[in-house]
Amino acid sequence: MYRVRLFAVRHSRAFERVYRWFENCLVALDPLFRRIGYQRIEPFVAFVERLSKSFLFDCKMCGQCALSSTGMSCPMNCPKTLRNGPCGGVRPGGFCEVKPEMKCVWVGAWDGASRMKHGRQIEIVLPPVDHSLKGSSSWLRVSREKAADLREAREAQRSAVAKAFGSARKHEPATAPLAPEPGKNERSKS
Repeated sequence: MYRVRLFAVRHSRAFERVYRWFENCLVALDPLFRRIGYQRIEPFVAFVERLSKSFLFDCKMCGQCALSSTGMSCPMNCPKTLRNGPCGGVRPGGFCEVKPEMKCVWVGAWDGASRMKHGRQIEIVLPPVDHSLKGSSSWLRVSREKAADLREAREAQRSAVAKAFGSARKHEPATAPLAPEPGKNERSKS
């Protein structure tokens, strides 16, 4: 597992592309997921997520995945579970003070982030771990949040157009005024 985890960090740029593509697919499937129900899909997606991420990244399924912002190095692999950078005990060569045979997770995170297109996200401070999400699918949670943001943006755009249309109608009519219809008397004369 450790060697595969190091492989993922070394190839973080490729994993970033795959992750972004996969996330876009999940966001696109949001209407279907809402129709079926996210709570029904959760166990299946969490199972697939656990299998793939535990193999590739030695994921601990915290439910708040930070891989895309930590260079594909899972911060939950840190023996101290530090989410925002290394502790003060990183040994020479970048090794962990608790597990001296292991490279510090955060040394790997900075290395992986330097290879990624959106690697500057590592500078964003992550919130503390919410242990109530442990075991849940972060894929579904993130895609559901992004899909909701997209729906809100579309709705805001529609309402802005509707508001603008209403005020525009006051200033400029949509059609030219019609000529008055000829009266009945005028028709009978012809």
